[in-house]
Amino acid sequence: MCLEVMASLSLLIFLFSSILFLSSSSHAQTSPPLVQGLSFTFYRSSCPNVETIVRNELRKVYNADIGQAAGVLRIHFHDCFVQGCDASLLLDGSASGPSEKNAPPNLTLRPQAFKIINDLRAAIEKSCRQVVSCADIVALAARDSIFLAGGPNYRVPLGRRDGLSFATRDATLDNLPGPLSNASELLDALSKKNLDATDLVALSGTHTIGISHCTSFENRLYPTQDPTLDQTFARRLYNRCPALNSTNTTNLDLRSPNVFDNKYYVDLMNRQGLLTSDQTLYTDRRTRPIVTSFAVNQTLFFEKVSLAMVKMGQMSVLTGTQGEIRTNCSALNPVRTILSTVVDGNDGTNAAF
Repeated sequence: MCLEVMASLSLLIFLFSSILFLSSSSHAQTSPPLVQGLSFTFYRSSCPNVETIVRNELRKVYNADIGQAAGVLRIHFHDCFVQGCDASLLLDGSASGPSEKNAPPNLTLRPQAFKIINDLRAAIEKSCRQVVSCADIVALAARDSIFLAGGPNYRVPLGRRDGLSFATRDATLDNLPGPLSNASELLDALSKKNLDATDLVALSGTHTIGISHCTSFENRLYPTQDPTLDQTFARRLYNRCPALNSTNTTNLDLRSPNVFDNKYYVDLMNRQGLLTSDQTLYTDRRTRPIVTSFAVNQTLFFEKVSLAMVKMGQMSVLTGTQGEIRTNCSALNPVRTILSTVVDGNDGTNAAF
């Protein structure tokens, strides 16, 4: 009995210290510093209804199929991590070569998600012609995908311009962490983007919605089962992915796959994280306290993921006279004013995000 009491006390102390790990500075800063050229009131005069248009259009889409929210959110991640948040991912290829969309990590992005962004572009053009960039539309759509799925409602700094080229296949592979990545690899990849361990764990929490293909986690089943997998959860995955290279999919979050909440972290604590890049956050001592903090405090998670999304959404953005504002998100404008800066596009699997 004494041993049980001591064990319970140890667990409580661990949970309490994990919460203190983050909460001590949780209110020190409500928003990260803004990149020069971005602001929260950028379209106040030129397109004051842009945020209302995006949210209302997405509300109609998600009322019919909330599953699309994860697909739209993922576009923001895959765009920002590779060449900065410049909507280069949205560009179609041409006869001269494939686009960023065709790089292996982007092949599982949902075609419907790209259509949703293009539909938003068209809806905004009716009110504010060639004023709002596709990059800003993607950032707003990501925020509203989180919010409309039950997550936090945070402010998005605006003023991005759209890139004039897309990244190469190699640049895409080099900049998007894969689902087989361990914590060290993830921490290293994000540190290069000026994102820290808390940002990593918070951004990974967006896996609380969405699906993944069997090929992204079959390494945990074949040829031998990953010992960090919960046995009951493993049997469920074997049923879903009965052999290598299965084309099936399954939910990223076992407990509430269509709700943006903190249950993803509860999954990790129960050894029910789907991807290697998910479960490693709990097995690694550097990120485990953060996982625990978010698992027991959804408010804290919402605060930290909001901050991390704003930080990520400002990575290598184009502003001012850089880039352009595309009237068609999937193609460069046919005629462009000569701009001061041109983006250099040269800086197989899914990605961790």
